[in-house]
Amino acid sequence: METKWLEDFVSLAETHSFSRSAQLRHVTQPAFSRRIQALEAWAGTDLVDRSSYPTRLTPAGETLYAQSLEMLQALQSTRAMLRGYSTAAQDVIEFAVPHTLAFTFFPAWVSSLREKFGPIKSRLIALNVHDAVMRLVEGGCDVLIAYHHPSQPLQLDPGRYQMVTLGQEVLSPYCKADAAGQPLFRLPGSASEPLPYLGYAPGAYLGRVTELILKLAGTAIHLDRVYETDMAEGLKVMALEGHGVAFLPHSAVRKELRSRKLASAAPAGMTGLELTMEVRAYRERPMGKEAPKGAAQALWAYLAQHAGAK
Repeated sequence: METKWLEDFVSLAETHSFSRSAQLRHVTQPAFSRRIQALEAWAGTDLVDRSSYPTRLTPAGETLYAQSLEMLQALQSTRAMLRGYSTAAQDVIEFAVPHTLAFTFFPAWVSSLREKFGPIKSRLIALNVHDAVMRLVEGGCDVLIAYHHPSQPLQLDPGRYQMVTLGQEVLSPYCKADAAGQPLFRLPGSASEPLPYLGYAPGAYLGRVTELILKLAGTAIHLDRVYETDMAEGLKVMALEGHGVAFLPHSAVRKELRSRKLASAAPAGMTGLELTMEVRAYRERPMGKEAPKGAAQALWAYLAQHAGAK
């Protein structure tokens, strides 16, 4: 039995909705349902009355709900006590950051912090977006840094989590530049000769944003997907080798644009092929007995002062 199953079950008991709880727990509804079924298999009895709407718990489910609250609270308190044994860890701020931001935004941002805020000790946990969000939800980091666009919001309860905006990022199409610094490929391509396309793997956050760009483009874009990965850095390497067009964050290609190794694949005057996202930081609101680390609290106070917390 996994503790996240209990957290899933508590969420279901409080929302009375499989779909809503799946959103809050950042998993698909089928995956969420499987985890509830796994908990029922472990318990050896039905915990949820699936014949009713909204969803209700069975008598056994009501018993487990009350016990789950106690067990999860006890685990949280124990974790807080164990962390108290490591005084050195109080100075280290743990950041959960999606891979792309870990390679591009984070290093320059930390350099800027050291100049304006002062030196910090940090631990970077690079993950995909889903796992980075779950790291925050499950209490495994002090701060989550992630992209935000209104079309693809992170489902984080504002009553439980605080947010500050750190900056902006533009997603645009790029490809290898020729000897004269001109792009090897130019959008939009044609139906008879689609351009080779380096895309994000299904489910990747930047992939969903790229799909929105293509959907909203003012003209038909003709692409032939020849490669995919869930990491922008992987797409950039393939673009540098001349394998096709990739939609990449500007911060990831800044150096390559200056050295004329990459070029924009969008012709001058062609609009609608880029999208601006926010880079946001999130943390859990300080509540209960477990106060945030001193270093993390000082950093958040600085960020809130300079960016405006929500």
